[in-house]
Amino acid sequence: MARITSPVCSKCRREGEKLFLKGERCVSPKCSFTRRSYIPGQHGANGRKPRLSEYGTQLRAKQKAKAIYGVLERQFSSYYKQMNTGSHGQTLLTLVERRLDNVVFRLGIAPSRAAARQLVSHGRITVKGRRLTIPSYQVRVGDTIAVTGMDETDMKAIGERQKKLTPVSWLKMNVTTGAGEVTSLPKSEDMTENIEERLIIEYYSR
Repeated sequence: MARITSPVCSKCRREGEKLFLKGERCVSPKCSFTRRSYIPGQHGANGRKPRLSEYGTQLRAKQKAKAIYGVLERQFSSYYKQMNTGSHGQTLLTLVERRLDNVVFRLGIAPSRAAARQLVSHGRITVKGRRLTIPSYQVRVGDTIAVTGMDETDMKAIGERQKKLTPVSWLKMNVTTGAGEVTSLPKSEDMTENIEERLIIEYYSR
């Protein structure tokens, strides 16, 4: 299985903003972007940002979305093709939002999408009582998502994350049982990240 092995913190520096790819580390003094907010590279510290063409702006929007959701190019472009062929009228980002690893993160079960992906890959997540190990699995309305082998410490951690997360209308989490439910399909207003979907679509349709 292909994996993203490039430095994580440099992605935030490249985009010029925190993408919160490492969970709680991103809000601590250890955050690389806090210490070095300039772009990576030999000349990044001089403070000059490169001027982007129209194509460059579209490319950066796509790369930013890929970094946030932890998706490789082949899979991300396949979501665009699904949208073009009529995936029930869903937008590009809606398809990415419905990924199982993203849902596990949104519910507060994991501190980051990378950690959520690992939980799914290790067989710790169940959907409707069935264990799944596919992070890209598309959840459906009515699906219940739970994590196996939880103790009191895990439940307390989920409760603390729930307080810090921006709630989304299409997911419901029961902190007492540690199980979440997909109540509806995600909408554009549920996207908490600053992603310009229009630029991404323009990039792939050029």
